[in-house]
Amino acid sequence: MTITAPLPLPLTFSVDPVVDPALHAQVLDLWVEVSNAGGAVGFVPPVSHEVVRPELLKHLVAMAEGRTRLVVGRDGDGRVVATAFLAANAHGLMKHWLWAYTVMVAPGLQGRGVGRDLMAAVADAARAIEGIDAIRLGCRGGLGLERFYASCGYHEVGRVPGAIRVAPGDDRDDVTMLLRLR
Repeated sequence: MTITAPLPLPLTFSVDPVVDPALHAQVLDLWVEVSNAGGAVGFVPPVSHEVVRPELLKHLVAMAEGRTRLVVGRDGDGRVVATAFLAANAHGLMKHWLWAYTVMVAPGLQGRGVGRDLMAAVADAARAIEGIDAIRLGCRGGLGLERFYASCGYHEVGRVPGAIRVAPGDDRDDVTMLLRLR
């Protein structure tokens, strides 16, 4: 699903859309495309749909159980070009914040404000949930993601050096970022 044409703006964001076969396929396509472009979304390229599909199914099961929410950004043609999952915290003393996972923007649209728009939609979705005061996310060090999330208002609150092994001899920091909502 490589997008190379100019983006029909603005994007339309929705929270908790109905996951029909078309949306399922588009999110899976986006995840594979982002992964194969080197995106830090749980895989190291090259990956196939068969490799990514089980992870997407885990996210969808968590959605069906009410533990996870999906934020989807669509372009003017209705194509899914950005997604993020919001996961509730299961720990009883930490239910006032949630996790943002699998934050993705179509590679051809990166650097055009789509990621910033997605993160604003994620924050709006979290603010709409009663009792949520913050969003946490983890990102892979060494890719400049910390700077991007900082530009969206997140602050680095933790770092585990070398916690992510991308390949033998290529360990990256696991960086925890936090956005206070209230």
